Amino acid sequence: MSNSIQTRLDEFRQQRRVQAGSLIISVFGDAILPRGGRIWLGSLIRLLEPLELNERLVRTSVFRLAKEEWLRTETCGRRADYVLTASGRRRFEEASRHIYASHAPLWDRRWRLILVVGDLEPKVREQVRRALFWQGFGALGGDCFVHPSAELSSVLDALIAEGLGDALGALLPLFAADSRSAQSASDSDLVRRAWDLGALAEAYAAFVAVYQPILTDLQHDQLGEVSEQDAFLLRTLLIHDYRRLLLRDPELPEVLLPFDWPGQQARLLCKELYKRLEPLSARHLDQVLCLADGSVPAEDASLAERFPQYDPLERAA
Repeated sequence: MSNSIQTRLDEFRQQRRVQAGSLIISVFGDAILPRGGRIWLGSLIRLLEPLELNERLVRTSVFRLAKEEWLRTETCGRRADYVLTASGRRRFEEASRHIYASHAPLWDRRWRLILVVGDLEPKVREQVRRALFWQGFGALGGDCFVHPSAELSSVLDALIAEGLGDALGALLPLFAADSRSAQSASDSDLVRRAWDLGALAEAYAAFVAVYQPILTDLQHDQLGEVSEQDAFLLRTLLIHDYRRLLLRDPELPEVLLPFDWPGQQARLLCKELYKRLEPLSARHLDQVLCLADGSVPAEDASLAERFPQYDPLERAA
């Protein structure tokens, strides 16, 4: 194994506190969804054990995800499969459209707004703010949240899934029509006010700093030294780290981004590294991922659709 891969895996294992539920969500969305969206709990424990997530932590985290209605159980004799719920599958599929896209969404030049027009307790207001932040919304004051391309119905569904359904009566989702004059503020002014792009750029740059040396090693024909298990573990951390970045990213149109925006480099890096790791990691899943009845689910066609080859940004990379 290359030193860069070993370093990344060791860094994760040495963390004092791991958000196991978030990592399991990444595994379900990346590895389990294309194989039917279900897995025997014992198989999930085996997949995550090499990352030093112990059985008790995995069981507790999966139980919480079931309580939050991401997952449900289906028994098979004395064993049980964990299966994505309908709402959990919708949330994964919506996230997948962004994670594995060939390019950033096209902009229709209309801003999506969510206004707080009713009374919310301070604690609930903060929960709404944080939930919208993790969907890429910027804030204009405390009562207006803005996004360039979010599907508002999906945003509201996500708030319900976060346990914030009672707050919807205080929220007003709107499309903003463009009625500016030559003297009015610009879209760029709005971006500067609503988002801390500097912090997001630093996070993208840190992602590139971690994963570019790994890709460089693999480009120098070191893929043969990577085991199937390590390819799966690295693929999992790659998508987990990238997904966490995208949750904060409003995916602004290129015209509103700073010059040399590192988010584009990170996306192309993620695509190239994922494509190299996927065949080896798929063989590991064939050996370890199984259902409660002992069967091994096959991959479906959705996996081949990830990171399409055509990418207009590659010409500028």
